[in-house]
Amino acid sequence: METVEMNSVSLKRPRSEDDVANADEIKRQKISEKSKTGNDSGQSVETVTDQPDKSLLEDTKNEIIPNEESEEQEDEELEDSDEDGDPESFADMMKHGLTESDVGITKFVSSHKGFSGILKERYSDFVVHEIGKDGRVSHLDDFSVPVDDEDPSEETFTVLSDEDKQRLEELQLLKNKETSVAIEVIEDTKEKRTVIHQAVKSLFPGLETKTEDRDGKKYIIAYHAAGKKALANPRKHSWPKSRGSYCHFVLYKENKDTMDAINVLSKFLRVKPNIFSYMGTKDKRAITVQEIAVLRITAQRLAHLNKCLMNFKLGNFSYKNHPLKLGELQGNHFTVVLRNITGTDDQIEQAMHSLREIGFINYYGMQRFGTTAVPTYQIGRAILQNNWNEVMDLILKPRPGAEKGYLVKCREEWAKTKDPAAALKKLPVKRCVEGQLLRGLLKYGMKNIISAFGIIPRNNRLMYIHSYQSYVWNNMVSKRIEEYGLRAVPGDLTLKGATAVHIEEGDVDNYTIHDVVMPLPGFDVIYPKHKIGEAYKEMLVADNLDINNMRHKIRDYSLSGAYRKIIIRPQNVNW
Repeated sequence: METVEMNSVSLKRPRSEDDVANADEIKRQKISEKSKTGNDSGQSVETVTDQPDKSLLEDTKNEIIPNEESEEQEDEELEDSDEDGDPESFADMMKHGLTESDVGITKFVSSHKGFSGILKERYSDFVVHEIGKDGRVSHLDDFSVPVDDEDPSEETFTVLSDEDKQRLEELQLLKNKETSVAIEVIEDTKEKRTVIHQAVKSLFPGLETKTEDRDGKKYIIAYHAAGKKALANPRKHSWPKSRGSYCHFVLYKENKDTMDAINVLSKFLRVKPNIFSYMGTKDKRAITVQEIAVLRITAQRLAHLNKCLMNFKLGNFSYKNHPLKLGELQGNHFTVVLRNITGTDDQIEQAMHSLREIGFINYYGMQRFGTTAVPTYQIGRAILQNNWNEVMDLILKPRPGAEKGYLVKCREEWAKTKDPAAALKKLPVKRCVEGQLLRGLLKYGMKNIISAFGIIPRNNRLMYIHSYQSYVWNNMVSKRIEEYGLRAVPGDLTLKGATAVHIEEGDVDNYTIHDVVMPLPGFDVIYPKHKIGEAYKEMLVADNLDINNMRHKIRDYSLSGAYRKIIIRPQNVNW
């Protein structure tokens, strides 16, 4: 078995519908380092190195959005039952999905033949470890909990009998039909009752408690928290001043994307998902290890989730005074298995040497743009144009290609009635972006789409406009390589520290293509001083946008821009 440890694998997408129709052919991708390849780094200069290329094969629409209300087991079952889809529906979806050329990915770094293989046949074929901005690789290797005087007493962990714990766990995981569990208080004192309340809430996140009298005896009743109120605030207990407000931890996850994982954590902790922060979203079809921060949730509470979550583990807890920011990472370390290799040893060696020596074009990968017939960059463009009816229409309208049945019905209902309540009824899983937007329309009315759209978590809203920036960047880089090839030319941009400067005629021999950056459009960047600078302007004019006015009247949607290297040479490539 060939094992590749490296910072990017390039993929070439099949071009014709005939290719796509065959499910086996979909899996077979050209792994060629003449290849164009994408990654999904954040929007700042530090994040453009050594970021992942992601499989074109997975459904990375990334439109799973956390629900403010309690979620039912039915949601989980509906989502899990259709995890990867059968090959026919997947092939059908890809017929209507995007191709690389649709998003500007058209150029290669070299001209050798390359080889083919299957990427991510198993999710364990793709292992990702995040690299922090200090260069430290994230590993989950410590399950101990930092202790302080404010944590619940040890009695909290011993006051419940094994039988009580069994019943509470079944209730917490919705494993039986019971809606509550009653625990008799044998030695009835206020102190004893307080310890039992604390124990249930600490050990079984997701459950609430109350005291009831039954036949002259006191019982603590445990039940599932429900509704917005339960999710509104992290526990109201005071937080020690000496302790950092954010608990940072390492999250190990299997076969779940980052936003999905945060959904699950927030549901079990009964908090809103927006109190979590992270530096980058990681692939779904993979084993990944990354750092997460959460506001005012104790390490103790987080550690107890290890007992009840499948395919997740949390550890390496510490308290700090800051959250994490998207893009604040150096990159990722990948261990990738490619199966069913077709190609000679020479072709493989040639491709791998090209990857190590030249690198790859730093395109934003397909996961940036969604998998359905409505690409995310189109929604981003409509936001920047301030065209809110178009935003609503693009998210909710029917579209070709395979989608889960309930989404198809929801879209059909919307097209027929334009009634958010009726469309919402067709949607058993409310955590998708469509459900969020419909709930917003129900709450704020059809004349206030901006507020309705604002219900969607901020990171997810910004994803749309970042997708448009990425779309422009990919197209401009392809034009730049078409026009000037893989060498630095006068008028190109390079970075001096964090500041972009133009490369002058007399200075051009001091630079290579590895020094050249291109801007993501925004109000705080400069553009190349050659034909490509004009091409940026023309592309935005065609989209009814003004490159000299990238500020939006809603501050969140103002784009400052950033710079990103054209070519990335991954470090420590071996195979």
